[in-house]
Amino acid sequence: MDADSCPRPVRDLILRSAKKKGTPLFFAANRPIPGIDNSVTMEICPQETGAADDRIAELAKPGDLAITRDLPLAERLVDSGICVLDDRGRIYTKENINYFRSLRDFTVGLAENGAVIERTANYSKKDFKKFADSFDRELNKLLKK
Repeated sequence: MDADSCPRPVRDLILRSAKKKGTPLFFAANRPIPGIDNSVTMEICPQETGAADDRIAELAKPGDLAITRDLPLAERLVDSGICVLDDRGRIYTKENINYFRSLRDFTVGLAENGAVIERTANYSKKDFKKFADSFDRELNKLLKK
């Protein structure tokens, strides 16, 4: 899990699920993340840009489930055959990652050129529900393999 920007409800759900199912869990971030105990692996990566992303990409392998809202990281992982979800329940695949990445790059380009960009709304109960449903479905698929 890319833990730097992950909402607390998502982290808590993933922690509970990992304990319940006995699945290993790896968090990577550039800073300590509150609420993560010693039952999972938490790696504090160097402050350099992309260090946590690089570590996640280095360790992830097919059969893993990655959680990130970082589209360049999601693209790297999908290209390596990793199942990827964002914290709002969107599943990134080889079929859709280029669309989401190009949309993100276009938006970033607009912002860099002075355009005022509408940001995503605060994390809602609806977002969490969609994530929880997607997470359960994808995790169960992977555990059945």
